Amino acid sequence: MHGDPMMWVAGIRALYLQALHPRAVRGVMQNSDFRRDAWGRLMRTANFVGTTTYGTTEAAEKAGARVRKIHRTLSATDPRTGERYGIDDPELLLWVHCAEVDSYLHVLRRSGFPLSDAQADRYLAEHRESARLVGLDPGTVPAGRLEMAAYFDRVRPELAAGADARAVDDFLLRPPTHPLLVPAREVLWRRVAHLAYACLPPYAHELYGRPAPAAAVVTRRLRATGTLLRCVPARLRWQLPPKHILRAMARLGPEARPAPYKAGR
Repeated sequence: MHGDPMMWVAGIRALYLQALHPRAVRGVMQNSDFRRDAWGRLMRTANFVGTTTYGTTEAAEKAGARVRKIHRTLSATDPRTGERYGIDDPELLLWVHCAEVDSYLHVLRRSGFPLSDAQADRYLAEHRESARLVGLDPGTVPAGRLEMAAYFDRVRPELAAGADARAVDDFLLRPPTHPLLVPAREVLWRRVAHLAYACLPPYAHELYGRPAPAAAVVTRRLRATGTLLRCVPARLRWQLPPKHILRAMARLGPEARPAPYKAGR
């Protein structure tokens, strides 16, 4: 799954969803300079996901230890109560984790990636390991679609689209770029951002206050985009940074290359 090009759309959906938790997004706003280092932040996230997916056990453990160490040193102020809290609060880590893996699963399946319900449940269960790496107790993490749905139902009353969420929304639609690249941003990036926003759950559209096309229209667009991107040769796509797949193949041998469509056989 993580070698599929629709993961980029899924990642943007995750950012939209994560921003709806006031305490989680406040932690980002107070502790990072994502507006001026957008590419760096994106690459650090991609590097962590790539390392935990395609790296050695030792590399994954080291990546997790780095994340935990950083989180232990950071704190933020609750935008509603003024309470000071740690970024490594388990509830916040759980929200970020669930919004992320739910987005990966939702976008890939909806765009045509062949995954059965049982395989989808297995995917979520396996991600308990990545949750452990960032400091969560695996036993508290949803391990299937029903558990994940129940988790979002429980958290839903805590979500809101405040000023921080709207700043993330604005940033995702218009990320800073070189003046010469502005036309490309308007033509290409905005389409991707709009698609990622469109496939959010309906309650997210209500909170953001921006409508989205009908669900059937969004599904058609996701499938069309997935079909188009999957036509790009894998070897060419894998040349993009941070190249974890190519490094894993070099370590394990070419027969270890990802073969996503074997999942449906």
